[in-house]
Amino acid sequence: MRKPGLFLIFTLTLCFFHPISLFSEVYKTGVTASYYAEDFHGKRTSNDERFNMNDYTCAHKSLPFNTILKVTNLANGKTCEVRVNDRGPFVASREIDLSKAAAVKLGMIGSGTTKVKLEIVKKAPTQS
Repeated sequence: MRKPGLFLIFTLTLCFFHPISLFSEVYKTGVTASYYAEDFHGKRTSNDERFNMNDYTCAHKSLPFNTILKVTNLANGKTCEVRVNDRGPFVASREIDLSKAAAVKLGMIGSGTTKVKLEIVKKAPTQS
């Protein structure tokens, strides 16, 4: 006999113990990601933080600062979540610049760039 309360408990447990990224929305797919590291480490980002190449952050041209993105490397399936804290990349064919930590986790250090899928996990309010 099926117990309807059990399904509700399972659903609530799943929501509570798993990351919010389960509820992300696809923003773009098949776009190019690059990364930046040592040359920018310690310098100010566009939102006035100090860039730390060991944090999971990124630069994006238009998404609001503090937006959380799930990035998936389409070549190997590896994923990570990053927070937008800078503007860029300033190369027309690229969609996102990742911190070195994110690039390492995605397995793209050797290639320098890779095709990715971007999902919005949490969109921050637009700054005025």
